Amino acid sequence: MAQETLKVNEYEFEVLISKQKLQKRIKELAAQISQDYQGKVPIFVGVLNGAVLFLVDLIRQLTIDCEIDFIKISSYGNERVSSGQITMIKDFSADLHGRDVIVVEDIVDSGLSVSYLTQRIRSMKPASVKFVSLLVKKGCAKVPLTIDYVGFEIENKFVIGYGLDLAQQKRNLDAIYQVTE
Repeated sequence: MAQETLKVNEYEFEVLISKQKLQKRIKELAAQISQDYQGKVPIFVGVLNGAVLFLVDLIRQLTIDCEIDFIKISSYGNERVSSGQITMIKDFSADLHGRDVIVVEDIVDSGLSVSYLTQRIRSMKPASVKFVSLLVKKGCAKVPLTIDYVGFEIENKFVIGYGLDLAQQKRNLDAIYQVTE
């Protein structure tokens, strides 16, 4: 069970989304994706490191076949805010040409990563590209973007847990916590 509050370094956090709420919403997203991709075998591309837990729980709830691949990009480093510069650390392993691609993000805020990945994937000529993000920060997009499947819309606060980190730590928490300032 998740603690109600948590202290990490100089920051204090409170539960924003419980483990139970997370799992319920992931099951709903998986049902919608399974319906939308009935008769197809999409490839889910997890954006490392943050999306791993979400991706695993999501695909376990699917009722369709799928494949997975991973990429790793960075725009944060060890900071709490995006630098605005996207760096490719690990590229796609799979051939995405003619495939139905679903990119799995942990969180979308500025939209710069989504924009970068959309251009990168479209250059590979897939059949389709859609995005699923566990969290989307309201009012933070710096570029026009569409997230096809959204777990939760949240306020513009720093969050950790369930794959989201603070200097690469606290990803293993089973709930999502927001900083209290």
